[in-house]
Amino acid sequence: MKASPRAVDLTITGHVQGVSFRAYTADRARELGLVGWVENLDDGSVHVRAQGDPDAVESLVDWCHDGPSAARVDDVEVRDVAPQSVDDFSVRR
Repeated sequence: MKASPRAVDLTITGHVQGVSFRAYTADRARELGLVGWVENLDDGSVHVRAQGDPDAVESLVDWCHDGPSAARVDDVEVRDVAPQSVDDFSVRR
């Protein structure tokens, strides 16, 4: 029996803008078969909405604690949210 999809909102803080965090996150999410989006926020953090297989979501959350090599992640806030109708994983603003 397939597990119900899990959806999370992540807020990643630290030196996470200007280091290709969004592009690497989108690549990793797609590799894991997740849908959602990643975007820069005005406060310098990165917001991720990811949904799909719970194990894949957890793998992305774990990856976000390190991010790409040029990033410095100080914190990853994780909130479970209701899944939405999303078809792919996109990079926003």
